[in-house]
Amino acid sequence: MEANHDQLVSTRIATIPNVLSVLRLGLVPIFLILLFARQDVFALLVLGFSTLTDFLDGLIARKFNQVSRLGQLLDPAADRLFIFASLVGLSVREIIPPWFAVVVLGRELFLAFIGVVLLQHKFSPLPVHWLGKLATFCLFIALPLLLLVEALPGVSDLTAPVAWALAIWGAFLYWWAAICYLRAARVAIRSTHRGTPAASVTLKPRRVHDGHN
Repeated sequence: MEANHDQLVSTRIATIPNVLSVLRLGLVPIFLILLFARQDVFALLVLGFSTLTDFLDGLIARKFNQVSRLGQLLDPAADRLFIFASLVGLSVREIIPPWFAVVVLGRELFLAFIGVVLLQHKFSPLPVHWLGKLATFCLFIALPLLLLVEALPGVSDLTAPVAWALAIWGAFLYWWAAICYLRAARVAIRSTHRGTPAASVTLKPRRVHDGHN
């Protein structure tokens, strides 16, 4: 979930979007248990429900002004954990090739490295970028479709091409977003060396003591 620049970001914890994000986190081990037990239909239902909650928490947060700092951390964390678990699980089950999992998960390691560098320069962690959100949406549609091919082989001729098109497009957008993060981070870090304000609007200096809502 990504807040508009003029939208109030609160410190509330008990919000509907946060509950949905926590629920999505809790579904990760259930999904893996079902997947490794080869209960593909039930695993597919869990994955589909997780995709629905990912859409709903952002919609509710924006529509009902429930954007919170906790939610800005929980939402992408839940997304990434579910994608990580799905990629690992589907790869172990040989539903997707290992190279595809490596491509997507490699992007997460790349972003983690950028995040560490930013923290060393006293910048806050990277916020959600709309490209990354679009990539996540593509993957959250592609992964259930790939599992659907395994659960119902009879529909593979129809769903497999769509699933792989979305999966490859999602991976491409994932790395495109990563390059945008890298460029924004470079601008911000260079601005600190030059003593001028950062030109990027996506990165903000980290505040050690912040009591504002």
